[in-house]
Amino acid sequence: MKTIVLLILSTFFSLTLTAEKTPKPIHVEVSGKGNPIIFIPGFTVPGDVWNPIVKELEKTYECHVVTLAGFGGKAPIEFPWLPKVNDALNNYIIENELNNVTIIGHSLGGTIATWLASRKNSLVSDIILVDALPAAGTLMIPNFNPDELAYDSPYNNQQLAMSDEQFEQMATSMSQGMSLNKSAQENIKTWILTADRKTYVYGYTDYLKLDLREDLKNISIPTTIIAATKPYGKDMVTKTYSEQYANLKHYNFILADDSAHFVMLDQPDWFLDTVKTVLSSK
Repeated sequence: MKTIVLLILSTFFSLTLTAEKTPKPIHVEVSGKGNPIIFIPGFTVPGDVWNPIVKELEKTYECHVVTLAGFGGKAPIEFPWLPKVNDALNNYIIENELNNVTIIGHSLGGTIATWLASRKNSLVSDIILVDALPAAGTLMIPNFNPDELAYDSPYNNQQLAMSDEQFEQMATSMSQGMSLNKSAQENIKTWILTADRKTYVYGYTDYLKLDLREDLKNISIPTTIIAATKPYGKDMVTKTYSEQYANLKHYNFILADDSAHFVMLDQPDWFLDTVKTVLSSK
C-alpha cells in the first residue's frame, strides 16, 4: 500500500513539474485596483512598453500587462503561435472573471484585442486600438490569400538563416521607421534582437494570415482607433483605416500627429491624455 501511495505521489509531482516547465503563451503582471484594463503590446515588444501609462492608470484601474511568449525574454511555445496566444488571453479573461474589461492594444496587440472583442459572449466592454489593423497582410502582400502563407517559405527560410550581423542590420533599419524618437528606436531594435528567432519569423506569418475584416461585424462595443500620421500622411492613413474597418459600424477615429507607429513612445503625454479622455467617457 505504501508503495502505491508513493508511486501516486511521485506521478503527481512529476506531472506538476512538467506543467510548470511548459512555456505559457502569455505572461501577465497585475497592479492597481478598479475596473480592469488589459494592455497588449505589439510584435516582439514586452509589456514594459506600457510602464509609463500603467504608472498613472494603476491609481484608479486594475492593470493587466501582457507579454507574449517568445518576446521580452519569455520562453517560446510550439506553433502555431498566435492562435494559442489568442485562446490564452480569451481564457484569462474568463477564468479571472474580468467583467467590464477594457483592452488597449498596440499593433498586433490591437489586432488581438479586435479578435477578443469579436468573440461570441465576449466579456470585453470596450477596446482602444493603437495603430492596429484587422488585416495587416492585405497591405503587405499582393493578391493576399492567407491560405497560401506557410512557415516553410523562401522568405522565412532566409530570415532564419541570417547571421546575427545581418539580422541586426535588418532590425536597425526597421526600428528607424517605427518611431521618431532616437532612444525609442534603440529600444525597438533591442526588442527585435532579443526575440526568439523562430517566433519572430513564424509568428509574423501567423499575424499576416489573420484577417478579421468579416469579424468586425460582430463588434458593437465602443471602439477607439488611434492612428499614427507618419510616414504616410493624414489622407493616406485615413483612407487605409476607412477601408480596413469598413465592416465596423461605429468607432472613434483619432489621428496621432507627429507620430510614427509607436505612438505611446513618440507622443507619451498626448497619448496618456487621450487614453484618459476615452476611459472617462465610458
